[in-house]
Amino acid sequence: MTQINLMSPEVLTNPYPYYAELRRLSPVCQVEPHGMWAVSRYEDVLFVLKNPSLFSSSGFTVAWQPAWVGYNPMANSMITRDPPQHTRLRALLLRAFGPATIARLEPRVRTTAERLAIGLVDGADFIQTLALPVPAYVISEILGLDHQLLPYFKQWSDDIVAITPTPASPEAAERIRGTIAKLTEYVGKVIEERRRAPADDTVSDLLRAEVEGQRLTDVEIKDFLILLLIAGLESTTNLLGNSLLFLADHPEMMVRLRAEPSLIPSFIEEMLRYDGVAPGVPRLAASDVTLAGVTIPQGSMVFPLMSSANRDERKFPDPDRFDLHRGSQGGLAFGQGAHFCLGAMLARMEVRIVLETVLARFQRVERLLGNIQYQCALTTRGPVALPLRYIPVGG
Repeated sequence: MTQINLMSPEVLTNPYPYYAELRRLSPVCQVEPHGMWAVSRYEDVLFVLKNPSLFSSSGFTVAWQPAWVGYNPMANSMITRDPPQHTRLRALLLRAFGPATIARLEPRVRTTAERLAIGLVDGADFIQTLALPVPAYVISEILGLDHQLLPYFKQWSDDIVAITPTPASPEAAERIRGTIAKLTEYVGKVIEERRRAPADDTVSDLLRAEVEGQRLTDVEIKDFLILLLIAGLESTTNLLGNSLLFLADHPEMMVRLRAEPSLIPSFIEEMLRYDGVAPGVPRLAASDVTLAGVTIPQGSMVFPLMSSANRDERKFPDPDRFDLHRGSQGGLAFGQGAHFCLGAMLARMEVRIVLETVLARFQRVERLLGNIQYQCALTTRGPVALPLRYIPVGG
């Protein structure tokens, strides 16, 4: 077992040198926490993601359903299912994230981003001011949730994604159990309200939808809504945080994007490869599997490191260099195969609009003194807070 601990502060802050060491010396090996099997090279990560019969998504259930938690809706949602059960659930939900929804939401997202950007004054935390409220608003719009609850969304999300086999403290365990109880109670009430009075939102669509004559159960709807809430917040908020931190450290890139806004989509794609939002995802070995010459025993937790795969020199030459014109086709930031992220198109739209808004107002952003603290979670990565100095255009 290698000495690398994926949850140590130094790895959370900058995992890429450690990933490079894994790729070079032990591309398939056990790591901490909990002796899981880390898979770090692109070819092997892709194989794990595209073969659910060998590497089951029930790994999420194992990771997120320790005995101390009790019922966890994320551990029972579609993200933990393999085909064909996952296929049925996914088919019911594609509509909520299609081009029509993106087009309908874009003007509202732009208006929201421009209104919130007024709060970007010197020292303001970019995460709390813009990177979090925008995706929270979008998710509440899609699901038809009460906007007054937006301030609670991130706290709920952080509590659930931070679940580990052993809680950090009795107080943390009690808080997380309380969060799950509040969230499931709230979502249950939303489902009851939409059943009495259907609206033009995803919850009502899910209550009406059928695939092959089958409707979703209330429990399936509840679990999925909570998955959407959390996944929709984490991916976009973290991608925005990582992007602004990069621009603060590379002012010449901000100058270039301001001069050529048409490059923003290319910037987003390279950012997803260079500093992605999901380090990896848990999988469970369905049988003994040999990968890169190493046999992983049946029942083992396997952790394909997508962020390591995206820096694999065998796939991406000079991978530690940020290249706007790289053309990052094949990047695995949003997964691959049956579990490719449903909200990838939505996240790209939100990030593009926020970046356009920031670039229109500011000629550069600068870090303030102090270290950046990153989330303490295996499956998501981004700054907890990002206070910046904002230099306005013409300033």
